[in-house]
Amino acid sequence: MGGRQEKLKGTLLSFVLAGALLLAWQVLTLPSAPPAEGIKGENAEYAQLMGMASATPASHGFPSPSQFGHDAWQQLQAPFHNSGPNDRGIGWQLGASLLRVFIGYGLAVAVAVPLGLLMGQLPLLARALNPFIQVLRPISPLAWMPIALYTIQNAEECGIFVIFICSLWPVLLNTSFGVARVRREWLDVARTLELGWAQRMWRVILPAAAPTIITGMRVGMGIAWLAIVAAEMLVGSSGIGYFVWNQWNNLSISNVILAVLLIGITGMILDTAFSALQRSVGYAE
Repeated sequence: MGGRQEKLKGTLLSFVLAGALLLAWQVLTLPSAPPAEGIKGENAEYAQLMGMASATPASHGFPSPSQFGHDAWQQLQAPFHNSGPNDRGIGWQLGASLLRVFIGYGLAVAVAVPLGLLMGQLPLLARALNPFIQVLRPISPLAWMPIALYTIQNAEECGIFVIFICSLWPVLLNTSFGVARVRREWLDVARTLELGWAQRMWRVILPAAAPTIITGMRVGMGIAWLAIVAAEMLVGSSGIGYFVWNQWNNLSISNVILAVLLIGITGMILDTAFSALQRSVGYAE
């Protein structure tokens, strides 16, 4: 009962904070007063022509919450329209980014999990590969873009490569760590029962290491979603990152804010899905 009340209080506090942020946003975007209020007659007309005064309050240029809501609704009414490379709905752009992420991330998992399983069981292999991993892991994904563009020479495939290279390392390292930390007593029991390598892997090692592997996959997905937005800003011809940059060039700040919110919401949904998967494979010793 107490836990439910704490959760309700947390939810109410979140709504209060959201309301406070909207109120602050509204106050900060209120139009300012005309700068030359006391000028009359011909002097006032001259001041208006020279831009020194205005008959109406000056706007900050940044949209107010109501303006943002109106512009966002206009954009969300047709999220999947496609009228050419520079006129595609935000839903279409978000889907293009997700497709790139799923392809690159899937390839990374397909490489990292088997290699991590081997590294966890073969300390010699782990020691041999560790220097290469420690050198390549800290490199920013965007630093790979010039090399990828020169060698691959395809913007779409370059984006997938960036996702692959940035999400590979957390999955690989967490898989290797999880396998190496499997309790020896469990492995000894498997040997006593004369389980083969495949049965040991499927019945003992993978279930024991699954929480750590899912943690690495969760971190890798978060990094992949961060990297694809930046990569699409540089070389993309579609995707949510390209949409943000294109709308900025068009000075449509409302659409930029909408895209930023959708990026955050999508990232939260992906992280929540991995969190649920992580809880499903967890176990109590």
